[in-house]
Amino acid sequence: MGNGSRIIQGAKEALAIASGEMDLSEYAIHVPETVDVKGIREKLHMTQADFARTFGFKLATLRHWEQKSRIPEGPARAYLMVIDREPNTVRRVLAGQ
Repeated sequence: MGNGSRIIQGAKEALAIASGEMDLSEYAIHVPETVDVKGIREKLHMTQADFARTFGFKLATLRHWEQKSRIPEGPARAYLMVIDREPNTVRRVLAGQ
């Protein structure tokens, strides 16, 4: 299995675990309580609208997270962590490549 395949598989497993679809006793994961959503977006040099559209978030939700009036739930935090570490892989997966 190549690095890209392992990253994709790991991302899928992380989301499944964070959403409760996989048994946590098999994996040791850490999803932080907070994620710097604005920092992730700015690191990618994207507007709020581009980030939301590219990664499948509602623009209003993204704005609430960035203003810290709402906090992303566990699965969203896990997904944001994957976006932060492997944005191009996420883009390829979402594009069906």
